[in-house]
Amino acid sequence: MKDHIDVLLSEAQIEARIAELAAAINRDYAGKNVVLLGTLKGAYIFMADISRKLTIPTQIDFITVSSYGDTTTSSTQVKFDQEPSLDLSGKHVILIEDIVDTGHTLVFLRKYLLGHNPASLTVCALLDKPERREVSLPACEYLGFSIPNEFVVGYGLDFAQQYRNLPYIGILKQG
Repeated sequence: MKDHIDVLLSEAQIEARIAELAAAINRDYAGKNVVLLGTLKGAYIFMADISRKLTIPTQIDFITVSSYGDTTTSSTQVKFDQEPSLDLSGKHVILIEDIVDTGHTLVFLRKYLLGHNPASLTVCALLDKPERREVSLPACEYLGFSIPNEFVVGYGLDFAQQYRNLPYIGILKQG
C-alpha cells in the first residue's frame, strides 16, 4: 500500500496568501494587543508563518483539540487535551485554525473561548471545506483558501502523524 499526494496549494500560493491575511490583521488590529491562539498540532506552521508577518503587539498561546485520531474522517466528538495558559479575559483573541470542515471543532472552540470573556474573538483559518459542513457557523473572519472535499496533508496537516512537514498542501490518495 503506497500513498500518493497531488499538490493542491503550492508553497508560493500559501506564502502569498499568508502575507495578505497578515496585512488584513495588521490593519484591523492596529493599536491593539492580540493573543494568537493556535490549535495544535495542525496549525503550528501556519501560526508561525503568519505571526512573523504581524507588526502589532502579539502574545502566543496554544490549545490542543482533536476530532480525527488516525483516520481520514472527522468525528463529531471533539477531544480537548490542552487549554490556553494565558488569561483571555478582556483580550483580543485570534483563533488560528488549520482547517474548518464539519464545523464541530470550531463551534466547540468558539463557545469555550467566549466563556473566557475576550474583548473580541475572531478566527483565522488556513483552509475551509464548505462541502463538509455539518453544523451552521459564521464565516471565518480571515480565510486562506476554500478547498474541495478531499483529505489534505502537508503544511502542518497530517494523516496518522505523517506528512506535516511538507511545504505545500496536497490531496492524499491512498492505494
